Amino acid sequence: MSFQAFLASINGIVWGPITLCLLVGTGIYLTARLKLIQVFRLPMALGLLFKPAKGHGDLSSFAALCTALSATIGTGNIVGVATAIKMGGPGALFWMWLAAFFGMATKYAECMLAVKYRTTDARGQIAGGPMYYIERGLGLPWMAKLFALFGVGVAFFGIGTFAQVNAISDALTIAFEVPTWLTATVLTVLVAAVTLGGVKRISNVAQKLVPAMSIGYVLACVWILVGFSEQILPALALVIESAFTPLSAAGGFLGATVAQAIQIGIARGVFSNESGLGSAPIAAAAAKTNEPVEQGLVSMTGTFFDTIIICTMTGLVLIITGVWSGETAGAAMTSAAFALGGSAVVGQYLVTIALVCFAFTTILGWHYYGERCWYYLVGERGLRLYQVVFLVLIAGGAFIKLDVIWLLADTVNGLMAIPNLIAIVGLRHIIIAETQSYFARILPNQTLETAY
Repeated sequence: MSFQAFLASINGIVWGPITLCLLVGTGIYLTARLKLIQVFRLPMALGLLFKPAKGHGDLSSFAALCTALSATIGTGNIVGVATAIKMGGPGALFWMWLAAFFGMATKYAECMLAVKYRTTDARGQIAGGPMYYIERGLGLPWMAKLFALFGVGVAFFGIGTFAQVNAISDALTIAFEVPTWLTATVLTVLVAAVTLGGVKRISNVAQKLVPAMSIGYVLACVWILVGFSEQILPALALVIESAFTPLSAAGGFLGATVAQAIQIGIARGVFSNESGLGSAPIAAAAAKTNEPVEQGLVSMTGTFFDTIIICTMTGLVLIITGVWSGETAGAAMTSAAFALGGSAVVGQYLVTIALVCFAFTTILGWHYYGERCWYYLVGERGLRLYQVVFLVLIAGGAFIKLDVIWLLADTVNGLMAIPNLIAIVGLRHIIIAETQSYFARILPNQTLETAY
């Protein structure tokens, strides 16, 4: 059995029915118990983005969100969506939406817990995330260490390095004929320059890059959608239809079952927005706030921006231009869509620039996540080794096959999500009680049952 075949079999187990049910089931449960908090409290959450930072912490709530979004908005929004639709058909986009909708409740819960159970490390920095609420909330230090180990695995071998570096290298080679070795060298130097400055330098870069790149990319998508406006409703109908019925082969599309659409859509959705993965809580814990619920609400908007807006834009552009059933795949498919919707030059350069920015900020965010997990496992003396290994993997990531990268990334993502989801379920009563108490306090004229 080849290494790729072995990874595929492991990935099938990790992303089997149990994980999918735990992932979606947790979101459904929290959505019901928190009474559609992702719908009725979304306006409040968006308003909290601009609330002045008050309280104990290292970063403002907005900076913490940008740090989390820097890791979340990445190749999943361009390459991941294209891969999902290529493998599972347009129906995969529907399952990405579903995972994101329920994932917003999960993201709220995990980030709220991160602030509630955070602590201060030996260096005086805020330390928080699933490893801390698993240990301090559930009282299971062995599971906390398991999560941290998987977190380092994702930073090293999943979202944090290989998938991003390979995407940047391929995009620059296709668009500008930049040699792979040159991309790997420059990228390694840039990552080192930012990450060695710690979380505040990462957040400073994220606050500047994330809003600008996201708005620019969305506007470009809107430009194409306006030009193909008569195709939007048929495209949405195709998404809904193919989410529940198999699609036969067409052009370069090999056909997909409903089960494929569900599995690929949910897996790619988690890869993109990271709800339930346990990564965003690490950044949320650093926020300057005394209100865990407020930071949970702010963090919840990350899934909304990432999947409901950006992934949807990418998916619709791929479908209305018809490239999803063609011969191309990954970033090349998205470039082809923008070329058809606008011009070849605009499509090529726009997607390349967006992909490079998205992937670069994801590398920065995941360096921080992995570092916090590494610190939890071995302490401060091991951080230099972590930084060296991370940079070595950045340098080598451009030379690994794309299929192997996505299999490896999906697998370690699933392994990281499992202990975090178990912790959220185990602490569900704390989540509900904290939420009820907060809204009853800020909305004193309503009962606990109607406060939110």
